[in-house]
Amino acid sequence: MDVRIGIVQSVKELDVELPDDADRAKVLADIEAALAKEGATLWLTDRKGRQVGVPAGKIAYVEVDGPTPERRVGFGLS
Repeated sequence: MDVRIGIVQSVKELDVELPDDADRAKVLADIEAALAKEGATLWLTDRKGRQVGVPAGKIAYVEVDGPTPERRVGFGLS
């Protein structure tokens, strides 16, 4: 699952690739909880175990992708 975070007054996005077994509902709840509290920091742990923290007051938007579909290779039609 990928989480993209837009930062206020920044052109770049922060892209965090979460583990495949990450619980989407828990991730969304954590994001909402951080955004609801003034002065809070949103902490996410990526696939490699690194922790990424973003001050909630600096978050412009958050995009959360769904489960990763199977990758298809080739030109076959289904």
